[in-house]
Amino acid sequence: MASLSIAEIARLVREVRKEQGLTQVELAELVGCGPRFVVELEQGKATLQWGKVLHLLQGLGIELSFKSPGEESP
Repeated sequence: MASLSIAEIARLVREVRKEQGLTQVELAELVGCGPRFVVELEQGKATLQWGKVLHLLQGLGIELSFKSPGEESP
């Protein structure tokens, strides 16, 4: 499992949103956030609230997993 930077998460969100045929405004409405949040996430802003980021990822159907140091990947 590879680790992702905020820039890579931003690219992933943008790609999946476009694949699903959603505009930034439509995605914001779907997950219950403001369009500005989606724009800032897709721009790779590092100071976003992670709870909102995780909620948005879930809304797009993107699964994110975490592991502790030394833990083996499944």
